[in-house]
Amino acid sequence: MSDVEKAAEEEPAVASEAPEYGSEDVLEDVEPTPPAPRVKARRSPWNRGRDRVIAAVVAVVVLAVALVIGTTSDSAATDRTEAAPPPPLPAAPDKVPGSLAELWSAPSASTPVPLVAGDSVATADGGEVAARDPLTGQIRWHYTRDLPLCTVNETWGRLNAVYHKTENCSEVTQLDPGTGRITAQRNGNAELGTQLVSDGSHVTATGKKLLDTWRDDLVKSAEYGQVPALVNAGKQPRTGCTYGTVAAASGKVGVIERCPGDPADRLTVYKAAPEKDDEPQVSFSSVLAGKRARVIAMSGELTAVVLPDQKLLVIFNGDGSQRAAYPLDVPATDLAADPPGGTEATTQTAANVYWFSGSKMLALSRDDLSPRWTLSSASGPGIIFASQLVVPIKGGLAVLNENDGSTIRTVGVDRRGYAGVVRLGAAGPVLLEERGTTLTALK
Repeated sequence: MSDVEKAAEEEPAVASEAPEYGSEDVLEDVEPTPPAPRVKARRSPWNRGRDRVIAAVVAVVVLAVALVIGTTSDSAATDRTEAAPPPPLPAAPDKVPGSLAELWSAPSASTPVPLVAGDSVATADGGEVAARDPLTGQIRWHYTRDLPLCTVNETWGRLNAVYHKTENCSEVTQLDPGTGRITAQRNGNAELGTQLVSDGSHVTATGKKLLDTWRDDLVKSAEYGQVPALVNAGKQPRTGCTYGTVAAASGKVGVIERCPGDPADRLTVYKAAPEKDDEPQVSFSSVLAGKRARVIAMSGELTAVVLPDQKLLVIFNGDGSQRAAYPLDVPATDLAADPPGGTEATTQTAANVYWFSGSKMLALSRDDLSPRWTLSSASGPGIIFASQLVVPIKGGLAVLNENDGSTIRTVGVDRRGYAGVVRLGAAGPVLLEERGTTLTALK
């Protein structure tokens, strides 16, 4: 045996090295956690055939309801387009041309006067409001409902379209005239036959028993008369009254009232924006000297009223006191009944208010509403066009001096047999005539 082998046999056995700290498996001596007992899954209540049928029926009903709402909603019953803002119109000529020819015409039964807003002209007929190029009549955009229009006006540089739904003229849509974009909408209680009267800051919907006033976002600012669905009783000053003509100016509304117990008609002037919309703030209310009265104009704090039986034009101050009275030479047939919609045919310029009685045009001073002169051959009130006063007459137009009513010249217009009232408007170089239910452009 070699020395090496002997040394190996004689060397004592070496104990196994101790494991380093932390290297051992500390869980070796811990008994494993027994597995959780198996729980039998609960069967879904919708796994049965009957339940799946019920779920399918519910889904079909929900889809059907959504479809009905979608197809019968106001939006589904509306056809509309929008447009880019139109280019600026050419300027009006320096003076009224010696001749005018027809450019185009279109039906517009729901506009009592030509509607000029910005660089567009609006027509309204059936359920459609359309903005047109004044020079060509081409439609730039339209807004059409499956409801008939009651009336349309232009205020605040926007178009306010009132539609007839159910029992009254209850739906109002405000449109940007340049683009056709909807700028406001509201539900109201305007009566059938309503017209819109504006003082520039508020619009009032006329009626025989209720007057509604809105501000520029179509939020109601005042209501006067027989309020439907009345919440707070005792707010209105009188009950049982019916209303005649309506006018507005300087944040106030003037109305002729006919009330039980009054010996004659009553003139009431109230604020267009009282502190509470359901509680009128009346500036004054006075019983007049006669019946069949008509409020024809307001200017500042003054109100002009016609008393047919007395043949007087009476001017009232802002407190209801009488300022002046003037003899009135107007045929009785002109004043036999209130005008349609309770609104007089009036226009205003910087100098005068022009009132068309039915056969004559009276010029009233803007300063004090006193009569200045009368044109006996008028077919409607005048406007400023090409820096001159133009008044419709039989067979054409009269260009007049605003100060004294003298005729500068006349211009022939072929109205193709139409002989009724003519309302004028102007859009740049284009003169517009509302002839009954038709709007005609002239240049």
